[in-house]
Order: sequence, then structure tokens, then C-alpha cells
Amino acid sequence: MWTRLPRRPGLMACGVEELRRRRREREAALRKARREQQLVSKRLLREDDPEEAGGESSAAVLGEAEVQEFLWLAQRGTEEKEREKALVSLRRGLQHPETQQIFIRLEGSMRTLVGLLTSNRALLQLEAARCLHELSHSEQSVVAEACLPATSYLLTYLSGHSSDFIELCLYTLGNLIVESEVVRQQLLPQGIVSALAACIQSPHVAVLEALGYALSQLLQAKEAPEKIIPSILDSLLPQHMLRLMQPGPKLNPGVAVEFAWCLHYIICSQVNNALLITHGALSTLGLLLLDLAGAVQRTEEAGLELLACPVLRCLSNLLTEFFLQKQPSLLPEGLWLLNNLTANSPTLCTSLLSLDLIEPLLQLLPLSNVVSVLVLTVLCNVAEKGPAYCRQLWPGPLLPCLLNTLALSDTEVVGQSLELLQLLFLYRPEAVQAFLQQSGLQALERHQEEVQLQDRVHALQQIALRG
Repeated sequence: MWTRLPRRPGLMACGVEELRRRRREREAALRKARREQQLVSKRLLREDDPEEAGGESSAAVLGEAEVQEFLWLAQRGTEEKEREKALVSLRRGLQHPETQQIFIRLEGSMRTLVGLLTSNRALLQLEAARCLHELSHSEQSVVAEACLPATSYLLTYLSGHSSDFIELCLYTLGNLIVESEVVRQQLLPQGIVSALAACIQSPHVAVLEALGYALSQLLQAKEAPEKIIPSILDSLLPQHMLRLMQPGPKLNPGVAVEFAWCLHYIICSQVNNALLITHGALSTLGLLLLDLAGAVQRTEEAGLELLACPVLRCLSNLLTEFFLQKQPSLLPEGLWLLNNLTANSPTLCTSLLSLDLIEPLLQLLPLSNVVSVLVLTVLCNVAEKGPAYCRQLWPGPLLPCLLNTLALSDTEVVGQSLELLQLLFLYRPEAVQAFLQQSGLQALERHQEEVQLQDRVHALQQIALRG
């Protein structure tokens, strides 16, 4: 058992009552996937239609003749009700990938749909937007790119008066953004950042949540650090995001979750985190985390982790950057706390892994011998928990980092490295061969003459030779 350093007194704080509400199952599943897999996701709004609320298609695949007929009726039908019904039928057909492919191959189909989207008939506009939304949910980039003619109108409608329509446009744009770089290249010069910034002062919770989703999709683009995030930081979006994450009775959990992820992606880019700190990011995130801690103590309801996860990521990244640049002496204190937390808690070790903190910890190894020992001790706490934990430590950058620490002259650092290697070999025998291929035996031989390390070196040499 690894020695557990003494705990320091914790802080108690009141939580946010509204966080007790259980989030809707659909939202929880989407955010759980984002938390655990860090994958971009698409969202589909069908809840307004009772027949489609469960997400199951209620219509069959449409053939080319049927698509043409519904488009003709929607455009030239004699009665508005007939035109609307044709669009509803088309929308339901577009739930199928086969119909989507037929639609985008059909000459003039998108032009007709955009014409209906820009008509002066509100119901037809809404159904045309819903058709675009179905297309935006496609996993095929060619379908997203076929929607390009509609993007400028979707941006324009973000400044409209109907909150439901704005919400639909935001989710559609969010879906299109993530699918295709071509779409993003067209949306950026069209002014998507300023259009999104204008939405953040909306009084409607649904609009703010949809905005957070669209913005988070944009921030995950590979070109975001160079082409997107600087514009966002130059806007009022960061200040308003932090305002919407301030703890208190007005905090909406769903909105806070979305913007916490947005903030996480901005911080990870390291474009200008000093600006976020100037805007009060550290104090806002710290107070919110304290409120969440208080809420956890008072309730057993699920859902709190959906907000706690991105808040913790934001804080850890900001604090690490801040400590390294401004207060490097505080870094060992943070690692000491992390050692205490992980010493006897598989749950907290799991959190460390799910938060992708292993590689950032390894990056701290060269800073000093004190930091190295603490980092290696934390990693030993994780490895000690068994094979499932070691599978997430290796393969990866761990072995090369350990070879580097074995080259050091500090006995305590080397000893802790040997302990970690022994645990890794115990639970991940496959790592032995990789260790040998990277000249691991020569690294061990350097320490054969050091009395306090001889037993550990010999044990590892025996394991390596058997491997």
C-alpha cells in the first residue's frame, strides 16, 4: 500500500438547488458520451412531433418520384395546408440515409428547399428548416456540403424573434459545422462568430443551450486555434459564458454544462488563457466547483458529474498553466493533494484516467526531482489498482518517460520509477517486451551498485529476462 500523506481540511459550501433536477435522458447520454469519449456529437430535435419523440422513424424510405412529388406539392400546392403536409412527409422520409442521398442527387432539390426556407409563410419556413435539420444529422459529409446554400439564411435567422426557430437553426448549424471543413470555411467569412455572439444575450434557456452546443462544435474543429478561437476571444462571448456559469439561483445546469465544455476547448487551445483569467475565469470556476461540492453532499441524484467534469478540466488546465508560469512552488502542493486523493480510492483513480490527465502528469516529470517523485507516486497509486487501470497506462508514453527517469542520478526518483515499472510488469506482462526493445536492461544496470536500489533492480531484471 502506498503511503498516504495527511489530508488537509476541506472547504464546505452551499450548492445550487437547481442542480438537483435530473437532466433529460437524451441530454445526459449525449454529454456522457462527450465526457467519456471526447467525441463530437450531433443532435436531433424531433420532440415536437409525438410520433417521432422516441427518435424512431415513422415513414418509409422515399423513392425519387416521391421526393419530386413532395417538393412539387410543397412549392406549388394550391393550399398552404397541403404544402405543409408535403414538407412533413418529405422531412420524415429524410430521416433515412437512402432518401437523403436521393434528395441531394436530385437536381434543383436544395434550391427548392431554400426557396421554401426563405418564403414569407412561417409554417413552410419551419418545415423547410426541419428538413434541413434532418439532412444536417447525416453522417455523410457530402450531405452536409449539399446544405451549403442554406447556411447564410440560417445565420440570418439567428437574429429573428422566434426562439423555437432560432433553437432549430442553431442545432442545424452545429451539426453542419462538425461534419465538413468546407462548411466551416463558408460559415466563417459569413460571420458565424458574430452571429453566435449576438445569441448569447437571449433570455430563452433553450436558445442558450443550443448556442452552447453549436459553439462547442465549432471550437472542436482542427483549425479552431488558428482561425476561430482568436475571433471568439475578441468578442464578448467569453465574458457572457462566464456570466452564465456563475453559481447562484439563476444558474441553469444545461446551459452551464454546454458553456463549460466551450470554455474547456478554448483553454486547451492555449491561445490566450491569460485573457480568460483576467475575465475572472478562475474565480467563477472555483466558486462553481464549491457549489457543486455542496450539492453532492446533499443529494444522491445523478447528473452533477455532467457539469463537474468540464469544470474540473477547465480548472486543472488553467491552474497548471498558471502555477507553472506564475507560482511553480505551488505545483508540488497540488500533486500532494492528488496523491492523497488517489491513494485509497479506485473511483478517483478512474476519474484521473477519464479526465486524460496521465499525459499532462508525465509532462511535469522534467521540472524537478520533487515534482518527479510526486508524479510517479500518483501513477503508482493508479497502477496499484490492478490490470484495468494499467491497461490505460500502457501502451502510451509511460515507458519512454520511465526510461528517462531511470537515467537520473536522484535515488528517490529512480526508486519510485522502479516501483511503477514493477507494478506495470505485474499487471501488463506485454510491457516487458516493449521495455526490453527500448534498452531497458541497460537502464537498470546503471543502478546495480546502489545499495538501496539493488533489490528492486534485481527483481525487475529477473522479470525482464523471463519475459
